[in-house]
Amino acid sequence: MTSLESPETETHSIANGLPPAKAAAALGLAALADWLFYDQNAGLSVVLFAFALAGVSLAANFGHVARHRLPIAGAIVVAGLLPALEEVNAASLAFAILALGTALALTTNPRLDGVTTGAASLVDLFLVSPFRLFRDVVSAFDLPGLTRGFILWFVPLLLGTVFVLLFVAANPVLEIWISRLNPGNPAASLSLGRTLFWILALALVWPFVHVKWRRYTNVAPNGPRSSAQGPAQPDHFIDLFGAGTILRSLILFNLLFSIQTILDAVYLWGNATLPAAITYASYAHRGAYPLIVTALLAAAFVLVAMRPGGPAEQSRVIRPLVYLWVGQNVLLVISAMLRLDLYVQTYLLTYWRVAAFVWMLLVAVGLILILVRIVLRASNEWLVRANLLLLTIVLYVCSLINFAAVIADYNVSHSREASGSGVSLDMGYLIQLGPNALPAIDQAIRLRSANPVLVSRRNSLVEQQRQQMASWRGWSFRGWRLQRFLDGQQSNVPG
Repeated sequence: MTSLESPETETHSIANGLPPAKAAAALGLAALADWLFYDQNAGLSVVLFAFALAGVSLAANFGHVARHRLPIAGAIVVAGLLPALEEVNAASLAFAILALGTALALTTNPRLDGVTTGAASLVDLFLVSPFRLFRDVVSAFDLPGLTRGFILWFVPLLLGTVFVLLFVAANPVLEIWISRLNPGNPAASLSLGRTLFWILALALVWPFVHVKWRRYTNVAPNGPRSSAQGPAQPDHFIDLFGAGTILRSLILFNLLFSIQTILDAVYLWGNATLPAAITYASYAHRGAYPLIVTALLAAAFVLVAMRPGGPAEQSRVIRPLVYLWVGQNVLLVISAMLRLDLYVQTYLLTYWRVAAFVWMLLVAVGLILILVRIVLRASNEWLVRANLLLLTIVLYVCSLINFAAVIADYNVSHSREASGSGVSLDMGYLIQLGPNALPAIDQAIRLRSANPVLVSRRNSLVEQQRQQMASWRGWSFRGWRLQRFLDGQQSNVPG
């Protein structure tokens, strides 16, 4: 049974500390990332950087690479980057990241022996190892006191800063408050955004340049430990998420989240008057997506902090703080859903907004499942199974819903033409929804004066539907119901 509670000493061959050559390689990759991505549109640059990262990683760790696996790893990298070469989007970017991590684990992790180990290695690589850069930098100075103090406060301050930036991005009221502080600009020549970009880039590339894999096992090796191995070295990374760090983090995070919760209670739920120049639509639109990112980051922290058998799981002080924080995150997601609902009421529905509602619902239930896992002291395997079951149920239900018809009906019934308020109908978008939107399109044409162009495009959709149903091979129950509707309305076609 795998566990993250007591990893063995990191293996393989890579010296501790901060090797100068590898530090220079990481700085070079960060400079390349700055040149390719900072204030630039992503495209071919993603593929170029991925190949550069793979090449530098191979060169930096060549002495410890499983060379017989290199052809397979190379094929995985090429296959994973093909979607990004076609177009850079969320899916292609995810495949590229997954391919790079899989290739690295396949060639450098000697304990890779199955899917479970591979998944644990990828979680370690992408969620845990980026923090290792800061530990390695501090440990290079060999100052135990400074190291311990830095480790205790690093996670609270770093994640606290990230949460503050996300809250400011999500809440224009906070942005106005901070702008009124006006502390001056003594460092006008410095770019905070670019500095944070460099830190993030270094943290992300460092695990590829300075590879270390941890053993996830509680079982002691057979036989006594050889005295030549010497005493076990302390693993400062475990202290990075020790009880002291987690306690400080939760206290700080609960205070930060309470500010956002109170503001939502006042302005979103209480309908208080917003400051001048801020509309409810802008307040709702700005906050929906950054708050979901905040909740996901919070969930990742809870999973790492409350790992089974970890130092925080048994703490009577930490557990209530975790419950409070997860509860605030659930409220945060519900607020994000309400923000999106307010925005949809003003600007109508689209496929992406429906997908956002479904995604937010999954995040909210996922947070509740994390809370249930902590209360029941269940394993992470239980949590994965529960989330996979939830995802399967949601996808199955979504597969039965005619979203094109739902979106079209909502947009027509809530448009200015039908209700007298809101925005005007976007007939072009209705046509793009396809034949399933025909009932709503007919209603929209009746609400408007007959437009020959719209009628022609509507008739094109009717013909498309009839061609689809002309052969039994293209038959579907949804298409059959639509065809019955069209046949019944044939004598009353608009125009």
